[in-house]
Amino acid sequence: MNEIVLMSDPAVAAIPVVECGERLVDVRRRPLLVDGRKEDPAGAFAHLRAGVVERLSHAQTQLPAGLRLLFVEGYRPPALQRRYFDVYSGRLRAQHPAWSDEQVRSAASRYVSPPEIAPHSAGAAVDLTLADAEGRELDLGTRLNADPEESDGACFTDAANISDQARANRATLGAALAAAGLVNYPTEWWHWSFGDRYWALVTGKRAARYGPVEPSFSSIQATPKSTA
Repeated sequence: MNEIVLMSDPAVAAIPVVECGERLVDVRRRPLLVDGRKEDPAGAFAHLRAGVVERLSHAQTQLPAGLRLLFVEGYRPPALQRRYFDVYSGRLRAQHPAWSDEQVRSAASRYVSPPEIAPHSAGAAVDLTLADAEGRELDLGTRLNADPEESDGACFTDAANISDQARANRATLGAALAAAGLVNYPTEWWHWSFGDRYWALVTGKRAARYGPVEPSFSSIQATPKSTA
């Protein structure tokens, strides 16, 4: 695709889901570096579909020596996704009172997926970045989860208003993840997915493998959530 297709595009919602039933697994039990900034009391943030986790493990092997993937957030319960979308939509509506509901929805989807098609709620998407061997984050041009307004568009993967080093780091991250079969959401350099509707659209698949799920994490203990 030569232009950005947003999550709100009807073409994304039109992709059917043929749920494969693959389980969610805890990435903290794998050799991945996990950041705690998005932890929640149940530990839901650290879960992904098994197939996505396997691809992340493969992507890790594709990185240059001394670099590591730094996992920040995976699964997001549908209710939390709805809250994020509503809050950001409300901000945009207040800033642009003349916008129609469709304009607000489209603009919001640059940063938060509409809840009904959200890859995070399917356990198919991961927000991540790069770190060095000591676990220190590299410069990728913006903070992870910077919105388009805050970053003046620098959160877009191919943004021009970032340093050469940040651009090189994004290229390194992207090459490893793409080689493992994940696709990027072009408005968020940190957001990569596999098996969801957006992945299916980008890769030309007839259906998504993963749809929204609401598993129970009541038996998992974790530290309290940090705010977004």
